[in-house]
Amino acid sequence: MSKKENTPTDFVFSKQNYILLLISLAVIVAGFALLSGGGSDNPNEFSEEIFNVRRLYIAPIIILGGYFLVIYAIMKKPKKEI
Repeated sequence: MSKKENTPTDFVFSKQNYILLLISLAVIVAGFALLSGGGSDNPNEFSEEIFNVRRLYIAPIIILGGYFLVIYAIMKKPKKEI
């Protein structure tokens, strides 16, 4: 009987894929942090602060960019070593 060699298993993702996934997670969290705030201390008063440019345009674009980066990180193939 022959011994089975201890060969390392091939992972689906490379180190670069995991790094890109962590970066994209940080981008998404930063986008949601930009969405926060803008509330009023008094519930009977309306605050116009919720309609500023940061919450309406910048934060959603950053969040979508983070999701697209997640898709790229998943779809990226590792370079084959020769």
